[in-house]
Amino acid sequence: MIPPMSAPSQRPALVGGPARLLILSGMMLFVELALIRWLGSNVIYLAYFSNFVLLGSFLGIGIGFLNGARHNKWFPPLPIGLALFAALILIAPAVVEQSGSGIVYVGIPISGLPPYVILPIIFVVVAAVMACIAMEVAASFVTFPALTAYRLDITGSLLGIGVFSLLAFLEAPPFAWGLVFAIAYVALTLPQPRRLAILACLALVVVLASESFQPGVSWSPYYKITIKNRTADSYYVLFNGVPYQVIQSYQSMGSQASNVRPYDHIVHTGGPSYDVLVIGAGNGKDVEAALRHGAASVDAVDIDPRSVELGRQLNPDHPYDDPRVHVTITDGRAFLEHTTKKYDLIEFAGTDSVTVVLGQSSLRLESYLFTEEAMRTARDHLKPTGVFTAFNTYWQPWYLDRLAGTLTKVYSATPCVDNVATVGSVGVLTVAANASSIRCDTPWKASTNPVPEPASDNAPFPYLQDPGVPPVILGSLAAILLLALLVVRGTVRPMRRLLPYLDLFAMGAAFLLLETKSVVQFALLFGTTWVVNAMVFAGVLIAVLAAIEVARRVRLRSLGITYLLLLLSLVVAWFIPLQSLLSLDFGWRLAAAILYSFTPIFLANLVFAERFRDTAESTTAFAANLLGAMVGGTLEYMSLVIGYRNLLVAVAVLYGIAFLVWKRSGATLALQGA
Repeated sequence: MIPPMSAPSQRPALVGGPARLLILSGMMLFVELALIRWLGSNVIYLAYFSNFVLLGSFLGIGIGFLNGARHNKWFPPLPIGLALFAALILIAPAVVEQSGSGIVYVGIPISGLPPYVILPIIFVVVAAVMACIAMEVAASFVTFPALTAYRLDITGSLLGIGVFSLLAFLEAPPFAWGLVFAIAYVALTLPQPRRLAILACLALVVVLASESFQPGVSWSPYYKITIKNRTADSYYVLFNGVPYQVIQSYQSMGSQASNVRPYDHIVHTGGPSYDVLVIGAGNGKDVEAALRHGAASVDAVDIDPRSVELGRQLNPDHPYDDPRVHVTITDGRAFLEHTTKKYDLIEFAGTDSVTVVLGQSSLRLESYLFTEEAMRTARDHLKPTGVFTAFNTYWQPWYLDRLAGTLTKVYSATPCVDNVATVGSVGVLTVAANASSIRCDTPWKASTNPVPEPASDNAPFPYLQDPGVPPVILGSLAAILLLALLVVRGTVRPMRRLLPYLDLFAMGAAFLLLETKSVVQFALLFGTTWVVNAMVFAGVLIAVLAAIEVARRVRLRSLGITYLLLLLSLVVAWFIPLQSLLSLDFGWRLAAAILYSFTPIFLANLVFAERFRDTAESTTAFAANLLGAMVGGTLEYMSLVIGYRNLLVAVAVLYGIAFLVWKRSGATLALQGA
């Protein structure tokens, strides 16, 4: 453990007042996002369960607010802890192992510390790092009236999201993230920054630079991408440490290559109007295959701009230079929902990502591509004789059976199956609604009984064999909650300090679920791109800020009425199918999505702001809310059992509990001062 250093007390900080709280709050959210993003690229377990870091962040921030009076002991050595932590992770990166049969991980075991060693270390260190920042935030927080402090905190959080999103747009490496932190830290410690802390900031930047500027390493908004030479003109491409692509010439692939095999089944290929859509175009080898088989037009879609750029630079066939190719950088499902074009061939080209939507537990970038609704949308974009094909790495037999069963249901025809490799069970499924469009010698036969049900837009979990929370996740969540309870009991004395704020605790749990539902809703309606994700988080904070501004200017006569309006908004959101918005034009869909998603968030924060206004201890109340959010993060995994839509039921129950606790605590429906 790093010994605490007392903060300088001879001269006041150069950055004080509202500016200090703004910068500190922005730093807190920026560091949280950076840790989720960076750890997910080096510890592959977290690329699939990134809210493990989120839970540690909420615990740390909650503990920091509960102990804000002692902030001066731990903020000064923060850079030392971050530098040591970054060095440890880079020395011992970890990748996921293939184990169990109930959930699919994409990747090949390489090296690294086992999960039972690295994950507890990460959770504890993340909580400690966020607590150090939160203590300093809390110290500034208490110098303002509660609602003013909350307003500044949310505004600072928007600043943090904005800076991190700008770096994502620029495809900046971790070196830039560390530099932003170091600049903010030094500004906050002026005019008397500690020499050791400044050296630690420099060490942190150097450690991150050693990773950022390695030969062949680049960063996209989603991945750490590593290029390794295979032969003179071919390359291995690793995404977040997972061997994921090979860049090579079409000639060297041979007739057994997965992106060549579908054409063996198509009766008629080529011609003046042969249109192909490739989703997951990546480095362009599937695009080249389409061109070689006579495509007149190829729409190449990929979510990652850097992956396409590598194809432009390194693919020896240079398929993206062909004028017949049209590249779109977006989410594949979003492209399908918004295009009006019909195709002779639609290909899902190895669209199994190795990451999840930032901060969410179970939604991967491609999750909405493999639902029954997505397959029907793809079918609707085929010409009468059109063909659909998908190749992927099927790590478990039931995974291939699920997709094949989904295609059978959608097309009322049995897909043709080709196994093009034994390692990793790479396979190709090809199907058409018109039987005369393809020839097939190897129709699919299920190897699992029963065949898993198709994934749906409500439960987009194609890699989960049966509804339920896998034991490995349940065990991890139980350990996290137990550790959190022990930490809270050890740092909060007396524990009864939290009792007056149990309603705020329930609100925190409910709000986390509400935020998750909003992210998922926008992912379906507009895609799982980092831009959409950043806009949703910013939109949530803007809705919160709007609620604060209303609460500052208008004294509500009755929290009971606001609770009732909140409940009604949840009921309306539950009864309106999200898929019904997909048919709307973009402008109307965006307006409906904002109203659909952010109305409950606005009302929920109107309740919170009114309740928070008159708290006797603003930092303790805020800490209770954050600790509740941590519990909400664990409840988020209920979506694996009940789907995302029914999370609204859990949200309603939690807000109902908050209302009952508030009433029982002696509050009256007519607030004093109304």
